[in-house]
Amino acid sequence: MKKYILSFILLIAVVKLSAAQDTVKQERTSFHFQQTIITQYKPSFNAPYSGQNSLSRKEETQSSITTTFFGAARLWKGAEAHFDPELSGGAGLSQTLGIAGFPNGETFRVGGIQNKIYIARMYFKQNFEWGNEKDTIESDANVLGGLKSKRYFSVVAGKFSMADFFDGNTFSHDPRMQFMNWALMDNAAWDYPANTRGYTMGLYTELGQPTWTLRFALTMVVTQANQSIWDSKIGKANTQALEYEKRYTLGGQKGTLRLLAFRNNGKFGNYNLAIAQNPTAPNVDSTQAYGRHKYGFGISADQYLTKDFGVFAKASYNDGHTETWFFTEIDRSLTFGGVLKGTSWKRGDDEAGLAFIGNGLSAPHRNYLAAGGYGFIIGDGKLNYAPEMIAELYYKINAYQKKFFLTPDYQFIVNPAYNKDRGPVNVFSIRAHVEF
Repeated sequence: MKKYILSFILLIAVVKLSAAQDTVKQERTSFHFQQTIITQYKPSFNAPYSGQNSLSRKEETQSSITTTFFGAARLWKGAEAHFDPELSGGAGLSQTLGIAGFPNGETFRVGGIQNKIYIARMYFKQNFEWGNEKDTIESDANVLGGLKSKRYFSVVAGKFSMADFFDGNTFSHDPRMQFMNWALMDNAAWDYPANTRGYTMGLYTELGQPTWTLRFALTMVVTQANQSIWDSKIGKANTQALEYEKRYTLGGQKGTLRLLAFRNNGKFGNYNLAIAQNPTAPNVDSTQAYGRHKYGFGISADQYLTKDFGVFAKASYNDGHTETWFFTEIDRSLTFGGVLKGTSWKRGDDEAGLAFIGNGLSAPHRNYLAAGGYGFIIGDGKLNYAPEMIAELYYKINAYQKKFFLTPDYQFIVNPAYNKDRGPVNVFSIRAHVEF
């Protein structure tokens, strides 16, 4: 932990230099940086039994770190290239096992305790624009500053994160700056395509109009659940995701509604077949075969009620017949909450957030875990089923010129991994985040 703190101290000097730079009206190149450290602590809790994927019932502290450099360049009219090397390390509580709505969203990027460098994103983008209405785009990570038409069509090819483009909820999307829980990053029941670090390979298209956007992605699939080797049989192993976003004003305040549909295809295992083959110790991986799929839907909405206070809600579903492959073991989810800026107490760049999560499983998935089966995130050896319920509260402090933020966070988790024989669990966190 000490080396993480020292790295933040060194970065403050760099932040001072970056703060003095003027925004380029039409950027040709862009370089940004972020580093996030999250330390989480949980006291011991009641658990009469545990399995190989259970959250440890003992007192525990763990830390994670991610460091990302974001590079972008304009190549020719409408064309951009993006390259983001990333370093991650550390661990989640109990090796990121035992809670479907896991409390540290950054552990989705962490593949092991030792710090490792890898290519997070490397993609090419071509944008076609028409019309006279323009938006002024501020420079940001993976965003080149300048003017952009409100009417456009974009094509992206390469390696990226689906969260870069989909479900960009204003108040509940980024675990580096907002809520930390996995179930609040995106539609929680969307088993969205990713390798073990959260990135995927594929094609993405976007049609933009002044008040709405339509998105579609076609991506590859990894050969094993939550792993990093891509399946070369693209005709049999692929995913499709479609999202419609509508922007509007209500009572003079901005709001957005997003509708999502997805279908994953690949060599997936089937829960019912696993139970039929071995009722006392089912193994879903032993039933893997091409031709299996998972489909689902999601809705995400955010709405400002005043200029300083906004609310959000999300609901998502997947069919839950085949094993979870990419994200986490949630088949139904409902989340809602609100975020308040600190203007009224003269801390306009601070914010407080409160959210509630309800996660559930399909009947086949539930029966599989109750029979003693294991997924790649959860499994207590048996199951006294109840929905997993989580509340999260955070306060984000602007510690230095909107470049360095400190965020204390608390999460209360009832029925971890859908098991009412275990818990409740209290998780206390502190997040340090720097960006420029």
